[in-house]
Amino acid sequence: MEDIKKQNAVLAFLEEYKKAINELQNIISDVNELELIEIADPLTASPECKSIQTILTHVVSSGYSYCVYIQNHRNIDSKRPEQRLRLSSFEYSNDLNQVLEFTNQTFAGIYDHELEVFNNSKKIATRWGQVYDIEQMMEHAIVHILRHRRQIQNFKKIIRRL
Repeated sequence: MEDIKKQNAVLAFLEEYKKAINELQNIISDVNELELIEIADPLTASPECKSIQTILTHVVSSGYSYCVYIQNHRNIDSKRPEQRLRLSSFEYSNDLNQVLEFTNQTFAGIYDHELEVFNNSKKIATRWGQVYDIEQMMEHAIVHILRHRRQIQNFKKIIRRL
């Protein structure tokens, strides 16, 4: 019981992260192989945001990256798997389940008092220039999925001409 009290905020993050992933999985569940690879935004400067496939590859890779940042910050040597383009939404759904499992493993030994840090020198420096504590990293991870879920919803409308 004592451990549960020490992980209320951690459990809340994990539940919200799972909810965001489940919502994304639901959105992609009816995407067929042709829709997956169709270029929905040919004008974007970001190669990660041209098709549902590239977005999902980016989301999966990012999910691992957040955990790797946290693990490395805690002196656990970890590397994210190589990015892999998948050919079906089912494969991406499986990848997202693996990201969720990796995230749960990452947080197995993290307690609420470790989440918030106010000294920037003790925070996690990302490759994109932001500095986060663990709480901020997970908030970013959750919103990242939500943002791309919305983008995929819009891509489905474009692809299906709705």
